[in-house]
Amino acid sequence: MASTRLTAEARTQALAALEASVSPSAELDVLVIGGGVTGAGIALDAVTRGLSTAVVEAQDWAQGTSSRSSKLVHGGLRYLQMLDFELVHEALTERDLLLRDLAPHLVRPVPFLYPLEHRVWERAYVGAGILMYDVLATLTPGRRPMPFHRHLSRNQMEAKFPDLAHDAAVGAVQYWDASVDDARLVATLVRTAASYGAHAASRTQVVDLTQGATGAVNGAVVVDLETGKEITVRARSVINATGVWTEDTESLAGSEGGLRVLASKGVHLVVPRERIRGHAGLILQTEKSVLFVIPWSRYWIIGTTDTPWNLDPTHPVATSADIDYVLDHANAVLAHPLTREDIIGTYAGLRPLLQPGTKAGTSSAKVSREHTVASPTPGLTVIAGGKFTTYRIMAKDAVDFAIGQRATALQSITHQIPLTGAVGLRAVQRQARTWGKRFGWSPPLLDHLLHRYGANLAEIVELCDADPSLAKPLEHAPAYLRAEVHYAVSHEGALHLEDVLAHRTRLVYEVADRGTKAAEEVAAVVGPLLGWDASDAEREVRAWLSRIDAERHAEEAPDDEAAERARLTTQDVAAMQPLRN
Repeated sequence: MASTRLTAEARTQALAALEASVSPSAELDVLVIGGGVTGAGIALDAVTRGLSTAVVEAQDWAQGTSSRSSKLVHGGLRYLQMLDFELVHEALTERDLLLRDLAPHLVRPVPFLYPLEHRVWERAYVGAGILMYDVLATLTPGRRPMPFHRHLSRNQMEAKFPDLAHDAAVGAVQYWDASVDDARLVATLVRTAASYGAHAASRTQVVDLTQGATGAVNGAVVVDLETGKEITVRARSVINATGVWTEDTESLAGSEGGLRVLASKGVHLVVPRERIRGHAGLILQTEKSVLFVIPWSRYWIIGTTDTPWNLDPTHPVATSADIDYVLDHANAVLAHPLTREDIIGTYAGLRPLLQPGTKAGTSSAKVSREHTVASPTPGLTVIAGGKFTTYRIMAKDAVDFAIGQRATALQSITHQIPLTGAVGLRAVQRQARTWGKRFGWSPPLLDHLLHRYGANLAEIVELCDADPSLAKPLEHAPAYLRAEVHYAVSHEGALHLEDVLAHRTRLVYEVADRGTKAAEEVAAVVGPLLGWDASDAEREVRAWLSRIDAERHAEEAPDDEAAERARLTTQDVAAMQPLRN
């Protein structure tokens, strides 16, 4: 295995491999376009089959939909209402595999309450559905990592969630699912793929798909957005995993075929944990969607909405109407209503909704109710739809389709590949107490570190041993160590201040100032690692302040069009342009 460190140097080496691929002896087997959870999963699947693999992403890893989810790894309880038992079983299998074997440090069990408004018939109806949910989970091979559901009386429910309004429910059913830091899971997938030899390059945009004499796609033209350099890549198979950008990427091949994808915006609010008294999450039905109140780290995440999005998919934001919608529905069941002053952060993500059918001239395999794999033209595979939880199945299906008959001999083995940080987790959990005493880390901080890094916490300790100042918390974001922002660059592929504040940490919505006060201190830690001079660091900080200012103005707008205008008017576009190294 190669190093699990993603660095600027490793990215440079990956770009060199892409450039060398024009030589027949160095041609790639698989080029993956898209660095969200599906693309990262495909890269890991392909490289662990022994295929030479590269994955490119136009932005930072997970910067699109995969960093803006509900932070849940779940079976999809609502699909039981549609009687889609196969899909629910598949998702529950993947949930339990992540919990038990693949990423036990990143994915954690979370109890949820399903409040009941009627004593008899609803308890029987909902209870039967959640019983089926548990039964489908028991069909998964291996040790069951979740407790079974249980029925709660009103008194038991109020003990579990004291801030649920007394008249909101007569009781509840408690069941279990899991939560995850979505962006960290994606970064961990990319690191794991790179450790097996995949070439990974973020901030690298595909601008064209190349075709051979027969018209088959045989590679791509990419631009290194950090330098502006254009590179031609050759690959036997190209896989498009770009989510809401699916049709844009398909069009680069000049074909009329492909999948149809529409974007739907989902908005979430972040509220401090102490603002709502509760020891479990809530799941509530609304007229438009499902509303979750999710315990996540030191916060509650409340969402979501489900509205069409027809604007630039790169920067969706929450509008004033979105915030009011979520607040109104949450306050309908809370004993102590939330106000806007309670919200410390918001985020908006776009779901890529797969539309029925395919465009003319497309060969496809409808492998799931939720996702489809297709080929609009030979050499190009497209996958769209699906759930965050089932990324591994989507990746398997995409690679199977792309390599055709070779899949019989080169079967997927990712169900047996723990992600980096999972191997040796138990031992590091036992060592952590000693490290905590050495550096003065509290038990909650140790828990935070183990949840984020797992066995890789040993690498954080190495950094702190080499430079004890890194063992100290950030002044304006004390939940994070200085070592963590160093590690974001030295091991996790962060190239910009935005990458650290929005995706490696989640300060963009974990503190009320959205990371603006910590920006200079973070830039001082990561700048020397990235070769920044004083003007570079100042520019990165200015870009972050500009982004946050633009998002705040957008949140005051009444609708998406007005929010987009407010964002574009406020944001300092020059500051957001990448450094040309």
